[in-house]
Amino acid sequence: MKDFNPVQLATPIFIVTIILEIVLARLGKVKANYEARDTAVSLGMGLFSGAAGLLTAGLVVASTLWVYEHRLFEIPMTAIWAWAAIFLLEDLTYYWFHRLSHERRFWWAAHVNHHTSQHYNLSTALRQTWTGGIAGTWALWLPLAFLGFPPAMIAIQKGISLVYQYWIHTEAIRRMPKWFEAVFNTPSHHRVHHARNPRYLDSNYAGILIIWDRLFGTFQPELDKEPCRYGTVKNLATFNILRVAFHEWIGMAADVVRHPRHALGYIFGRPGWSHDGSRDTSVTLKATWRQQQARAAPEPEAGT
Repeated sequence: MKDFNPVQLATPIFIVTIILEIVLARLGKVKANYEARDTAVSLGMGLFSGAAGLLTAGLVVASTLWVYEHRLFEIPMTAIWAWAAIFLLEDLTYYWFHRLSHERRFWWAAHVNHHTSQHYNLSTALRQTWTGGIAGTWALWLPLAFLGFPPAMIAIQKGISLVYQYWIHTEAIRRMPKWFEAVFNTPSHHRVHHARNPRYLDSNYAGILIIWDRLFGTFQPELDKEPCRYGTVKNLATFNILRVAFHEWIGMAADVVRHPRHALGYIFGRPGWSHDGSRDTSVTLKATWRQQQARAAPEPEAGT
């Protein structure tokens, strides 16, 4: 059980289903937009993501084992209740990791590459970070080891979550049954997360359970009247894989060099933050959109 690796086992399925989605799209059976260079970048990011993770793997493992040695409780991997608990707690951890990765530039720099594709298909799911380990977001999972969940158990559940999130990167599935949409993350919910429409920004951070977004006020349903437009607010317009992987780190460093007095803001402020307010953040974009919506709304008739 300790050697169980969900991602490794699912990798052949990833490849087969991407090919299947491409074929079915070409035959007109499903909705899926693929662009050869864009897909190549996604596959390349996924291929080298694992290799990049090796750079910090020793630190991650050593830190997790050290914390586990000082655990509060003894939680057995064989207990069903323990798996139910790790499922909920790991998924909640993922929600806050994902939200942090969108709301603070330092961690956005490691995550943004996942959002750089202007297409939304199964290959987009493989557009994974090369710098997540360096950004240190793995530390958010250390409290689970401190509680007493074995490191192998945490790793397995993280793998299950990653595999689950693969299938929701598609336009081929429109909606799941209402009860499923109410509880779980779905292609519809995650399309909203990948959209750059102002209405949809900063929404649906869920891993497996969409209930966290509903609970913490970040849920936004997909609306038929407003199709999702994918990518980042300012798209890169390049298929250079190195730029995709590192552009935000480079931009952040350049801002710090130009404005050292405001370094903390440029590093830990919201993506797009600037000391003089000359740039837009997701907050200002949504505020502008709301004002436009209010102005466009029809005025009530006299006497009503």
